[in-house]
Amino acid sequence: MGIVKIIEVIASSEKSFDDAVQNALKEASKSVKNIKSIYVKHFNANVENNQIVSYGVNAKVSFEVNA
Repeated sequence: MGIVKIIEVIASSEKSFDDAVQNALKEASKSVKNIKSIYVKHFNANVENNQIVSYGVNAKVSFEVNA
């Protein structure tokens, strides 16, 4: 097994928390290979006129690097 590194990412969606997590993974995978897991650290939402208008997550993405 190689070394596992962790980065923290922030992502959002206008659809759902699940979609925000998917967006985090999609964006991280553009520059990081060998992703092994994603851990959602915080959830948040923006509200206007008593309606949620966007969903956000702070997530930790772990990936293996070759040593």
